[in-house]
Amino acid sequence: MDNSKYLIVNADDYGRTPGVSKGIREAHLRGLITSTTVMMNMPGVEEELDLAAKDTTRLGLGVHLVLTSGAPLLGSDAVSSITAGRGRFPTLAEFIETLGAVNVEQAAAEWDAQIRKFVKVTGRNPDHLDSHHHSSYFTEALFEKMLILAELYHCPVRTLVEPEPASYHGLPEELQEAAKEYFPRLIRKFRAAVPDRFIGSFYDNTATSGQLLDILEHLEPGTSELMCHPGYADAILVESSVYNRQRERELAILSSEEVREAVKMRGIELTNFRGLPQKTKM
Repeated sequence: MDNSKYLIVNADDYGRTPGVSKGIREAHLRGLITSTTVMMNMPGVEEELDLAAKDTTRLGLGVHLVLTSGAPLLGSDAVSSITAGRGRFPTLAEFIETLGAVNVEQAAAEWDAQIRKFVKVTGRNPDHLDSHHHSSYFTEALFEKMLILAELYHCPVRTLVEPEPASYHGLPEELQEAAKEYFPRLIRKFRAAVPDRFIGSFYDNTATSGQLLDILEHLEPGTSELMCHPGYADAILVESSVYNRQRERELAILSSEEVREAVKMRGIELTNFRGLPQKTKM
């Protein structure tokens, strides 16, 4: 029995602001970060990807599919069921409130535009797909569209299955019961490459050294993904997001000698989504 422990430490929101992107690059060079996912609809994201290509060549790069922040690449009219005349994407609360009206074909077209922009800028397919606020997992139809895109671009996806007892705490509570049925069914249908488990508990008030050390202490064999949000709270972030100074705390913890030593002492191998076995349909 293989008891090896592999850990993907993925920083969400690359490209969100220059300060966020800088913090992620530093957390890769000095800390645990092995992977990040990029918000391709953010201003200046091309420059941030150029910096990643120059400074962090071993950093895994995926696409953070967006429907709940910024403006759509295709324009508001092309995703009118989502923007509802706002000229921008809705907030998370607004998106959940109007979830039943979302045209999944419009969502998939916008996501595809975001991925195609990533391919154009970087010259390669993304390492994996996940989504801002986990919006691509909110309904069976949205999740299926995400898996179709992952198959098209030959890349893994994030799983939201947390350690036993299996839970989907990354989703709004009212959506979790349905997800417990369609999530594993669609993963099997598409034979999608996913980590064995997802760890989303390192966030906000629980983003502490103690919490991270506990996660490392109890990491199970196989491949786990730890989601995190390091960065610098620049003026743009402070003005546009309530999750700002918390990112600097995450950056400090993820880069600390204590947690780096804990990884070594426990024989945990840091990896990224490129290390996942690619599955093919039977």
